[in-house]
Amino acid sequence: MGKRWVFDGHIAGIGTESGLRAVVGLWQQSPLGSFADAMVELPSGHRILLAPTTEIGEFIAAVYNFDETRVLDVAASYGARELRVDAGPLRIRAAVGARTRLGSMVRLVPRPVAVHPQWLRAISPLAARLSPGARTAGTAKGGRQEYYGVTDLHNISRASVGWNGGDAGELSAIRPAVTFGFSSVPPQPSLARVRTTVVQAEADGDESPSRN
Repeated sequence: MGKRWVFDGHIAGIGTESGLRAVVGLWQQSPLGSFADAMVELPSGHRILLAPTTEIGEFIAAVYNFDETRVLDVAASYGARELRVDAGPLRIRAAVGARTRLGSMVRLVPRPVAVHPQWLRAISPLAARLSPGARTAGTAKGGRQEYYGVTDLHNISRASVGWNGGDAGELSAIRPAVTFGFSSVPPQPSLARVRTTVVQAEADGDESPSRN
């Protein structure tokens, strides 16, 4: 039996007119505890991981692709329809709006089914058509299999995004798609309720924290 890591929480995808794109994870439950992280792709294509600890940074970098990892304080919260992120050079204040049509569709699927890898493998081609660039199942680094089970989705209606003390520009579509892994977030800035499952064959010998 392979090792399995389960991360339960939210993923926010945000694009800006400057071309900076950010993907923020707010994980309420995980083998690494409760934490937040941010993946930033600069207009140049340079990809930066902002992680709160070395252990978390190493785990995420073993699954996704980055040009640089920075370990620093990552403070992120979501409540009262507002997303707030302060992570070193990254600052986000975003208003979370109405549920999307896709969000209404995924809520029709019972949660135990919606987050199950077998279901996510089956619907991945459909997910790519409904939300260009997004996939629900695929291969990550190191031969790992990864699954995204989205159970709700809301638009981000407006946002203020700062990078290195400067304004990254108005909220914009996430184009081009981010290139951290096999899947991007939806093109429209949004906040997803999600369970991410990473599976690795036992023979690979990875000693990272696991949940079976």
